[in-house]
Amino acid sequence: MNRASLDKQPHEVASMFDKVAKNYDLTNDVISLGQDRRWRKRTAEAIDARPGEKVLDLAAGTGTSSLPFTRTGAYVVPCDFSLGMLTEGKKRNPWLPLTAGDATRLPFRDGVFDAVTISFGLRNVQDTEGALRELYRVTKPGGRVVICEFSHPTWAPFRTVYEEYLMRALPPLARQVCSNPEAYEYLAESIQTWPEQPELAALLQKAGWTKVAWRDLSGGIVALHRATKP
Repeated sequence: MNRASLDKQPHEVASMFDKVAKNYDLTNDVISLGQDRRWRKRTAEAIDARPGEKVLDLAAGTGTSSLPFTRTGAYVVPCDFSLGMLTEGKKRNPWLPLTAGDATRLPFRDGVFDAVTISFGLRNVQDTEGALRELYRVTKPGGRVVICEFSHPTWAPFRTVYEEYLMRALPPLARQVCSNPEAYEYLAESIQTWPEQPELAALLQKAGWTKVAWRDLSGGIVALHRATKP
């Protein structure tokens, strides 16, 4: 699977990420020009995890995104549907409670987590609305969600330059640093077909979340959506 126009069958997407697991974090650092570190930092700040809280980090991959939450004293559960990613994560941080799970059928009880978050993974789920409902289900009343996802620059000239980078520069760059460059062709196409910021906010509201807001990062290359479960 390497085209965003195809159905995002879970086993196919998982297989794609299995193949890039070993160098995934390094590749992301290179193709984002180091910006992914800043985006993850802003996500952790938005979650504002506190000691003793339970945090679900969905689409956690190797668990890199989960580490900032552990440093706050929160109990974090990294969850992903790619066994290759989880296996690689277990090698690096064997103490993390890495958990296999599908975003549309999470293996957790209702109302377990104080906060839930997903970074650069919602775009890869076959049923976006189903995933938002599942995140809502496993969150405690009064809990919060933070979604960090690629989005769309709001300034037209910058948007044109960015889309040129996605379709022309990113694939050749990925071929230099990634064992499965087709995965990053999929990445570029999936970003272009992803909903605009207001559309994702509307989907959050439809799933039951309230106090929905978003903040653009890097001119809208990434958007940080936040909401609360009433």
